[in-house]
Amino acid sequence: MAEDLTPPGALPDGARDALDPAGRADELREQIRHHNRLYYEQDAPSIPDADYDLLVRELQAIEAAHPDLITPDSPTQQVGGAAVTTFAPVTHAVPMMSLDNAMDVDELQAWGARVRKGLGVDDATPVGYVCELKIDGLAISIRYEGGRLVQAATRGNGRVGEDVTPNVATIGVVPDRLTASSAIAVPDVLEVRGEVYLPIAEFDAINAAQAAAGLPSYA
Repeated sequence: MAEDLTPPGALPDGARDALDPAGRADELREQIRHHNRLYYEQDAPSIPDADYDLLVRELQAIEAAHPDLITPDSPTQQVGGAAVTTFAPVTHAVPMMSLDNAMDVDELQAWGARVRKGLGVDDATPVGYVCELKIDGLAISIRYEGGRLVQAATRGNGRVGEDVTPNVATIGVVPDRLTASSAIAVPDVLEVRGEVYLPIAEFDAINAAQAAAGLPSYA
C-alpha cells in the first residue's frame, strides 16, 4: 500500500479550486509548515524541492494580490524551522535569510536588472558574477572575534538558531583561528555563512563502517 504523504489540511483539487483566496492561503500555510517541520526539524522531506517551491510561490502570489491576508506567522515571513531543545538558542546579529530561486530566463534577467539597479549602473556597464553549484546542506553561520572562532549556529527560523560550536569545531576545513595576510588584516568581528555538507563517498564509507560493526546504517 502506498504511503499517504498528503499533509494535514490539504484538500482535493476540486475543493481547492472552490476555495476563496483566504481559504487557499490558510491551506497553503498549513502545507508549507508541515513540510518545513519535515525538512528542518526531522530531516525527512517528503516532496521534491521544486514542488515545495511551487507551494511557496502560490502563497506569495495570493499574499501579493491580497496584502490584508498576510499574517506575521506566515511561512513567507519566516525562514526554516524552529530550534530544537537539544542545543542552546542563538539569536543572529543579522537575520539569516534564504536564497530566492529563478525558475526561468525571464526571472533570471529580472534578477540581473535588480542587481544593476542596486549597484546604480546602466545596461552598458559590465557587471561580473562569481557562480558556483548550490550544495543543499545545512545552513550555518560561523562567527570570529579577534580572529578566534567563538560561535557557530544553524539558521533555525532565520532569527534564532542553535549553537553547534563544538560540532563545527571538529570540521577540518574550518579554522579555529584566522591568520592575517600582508594585505588584509584580521577583522575584529567576522561572520561567515555557508552550507555544511557531507560528500556522498564519505557518507557511504561511514555506512560501510556501521554495517561492519553490526550497527544500523544512517538514512
